[in-house]
Amino acid sequence: MTDRLCTVLLYSDDPHVRDRMRLAVGTRPATDLRVEFVEASTYAECVRLVDDYQIDLMLLDGEATPGGGIGIARQIKDDYETAPPTCVVIARAADRWLASYAEVDGTLVHPLDPVTTTATVTELLRTHAPA
Repeated sequence: MTDRLCTVLLYSDDPHVRDRMRLAVGTRPATDLRVEFVEASTYAECVRLVDDYQIDLMLLDGEATPGGGIGIARQIKDDYETAPPTCVVIARAADRWLASYAEVDGTLVHPLDPVTTTATVTELLRTHAPA
């Protein structure tokens, strides 16, 4: 079996949140998946990275300012015919309805649990991202 290298875009205006996201996912979330990360701290950087890279998953901070991850997820889904799968990290589980409206593919809740994060990211990479 060959390892599949996936590119995950981490978005947050806070570098500490991006660090926690990276640590929760890890570089090997499953035995058959390896992950490399690209990072963005603004909406414009997200768009540039989506244009410049084959992004397999966008992991977005729903609490970022001024552009929250839910809004960015919705905008990317609207603007790109083949948008990458998205997972938004929200502060309250009750906000899942809003994430659903934004057509995100997965949600996680702050603070990130590494086991749940790894399982969610692995599932999204295996089922939504191109092989």
